[in-house]
Amino acid sequence: QVQLVESGGGLVQAGGSLRLSCAASGRTFNSYAMAWFRQAPGKEREFVSAISWSDGSTYYADSVKGRFTISRDYAKNTVSLQMNRLKPEDTAVYYCAAKYWDLGFHGYEYPYWGQGAQVTVSS
Repeated sequence: QVQLVESGGGLVQAGGSLRLSCAASGRTFNSYAMAWFRQAPGKEREFVSAISWSDGSTYYADSVKGRFTISRDYAKNTVSLQMNRLKPEDTAVYYCAAKYWDLGFHGYEYPYWGQGAQVTVSS
């Protein structure tokens, strides 16, 4: 079993930055692909970014490419999402997710989820 706890959400003005962190515990973290998803009010959950466990390959949704950066620290069992040049449309609850081995781009592929962190971007 993998437990995930997000931190770092908050309120920021458009153009600002936030950094989300996700601490993993419960199992060997090294063989798990990690991802971030988000869900805005009235909208479906959507993929934001993912990072593989094997070679550290990263993937981003087109809407955040060039502004967000995902990274992971194996020693600390954490994955982070650095969000720069934030826009009001980035406002959502952000979820950290984990799955064993291969990464995916759909929420249903991930069995482990954090509780979510609210990110609000004001215009």
